[in-house]
Amino acid sequence: MTAPLDLDLDVEAGAWEKAEIDAIEAAIVAALDGALTDGALWDDDAVATDGTPDEGDGASLLSVAPMVEIGVRLSDDAAVRILNRDYRDKDKPTNVLSFAALESADDAAAFMMAPDMPLLLGDIVIARETCAREAIEQKKSLKNHLVHLAVHGTLHLVGYDHMVDDEAEEMEDLERQILARLGIDDPYEPIEDEPV
Repeated sequence: MTAPLDLDLDVEAGAWEKAEIDAIEAAIVAALDGALTDGALWDDDAVATDGTPDEGDGASLLSVAPMVEIGVRLSDDAAVRILNRDYRDKDKPTNVLSFAALESADDAAAFMMAPDMPLLLGDIVIARETCAREAIEQKKSLKNHLVHLAVHGTLHLVGYDHMVDDEAEEMEDLERQILARLGIDDPYEPIEDEPV
């Protein structure tokens, strides 16, 4: 189980519903638990001979921190477009952006935590308008799509990525497992065309 979560959630813009906000919060908790089980932010010396995390020799930063902190901004396309332009050189809105405090596995391994210091993982920003359009295009509920993107963004904060095929496959598999536990179908299943 992960350390207690201090979620700094701010509704910056957009018509966010309480049910969506609650679902996003639950998704972040589920993603952290899934990442911990998968071995994210685990001390390399704390791996058993069968390749699974071994809490006897060490522990994940996610489990030993007195508190885990994540910032979440629920926003709109205009604000996310500016962030996407300024930080990713893509002058258009996107569904979710993650800004990880620990940039690499080496950063996590070298991270020295004081006994009372919270583990700041970073920030997630979600654009409701883009997510709503994608949900319609992908024939899924907006709430389920938001949950998927919250899981996806959280996994980026703990070191998962999808820049190369192997990493993408690992991240997508973990997303599927987490979402299944939340009762959400595989978001990567092809969209079936409706008969004409």
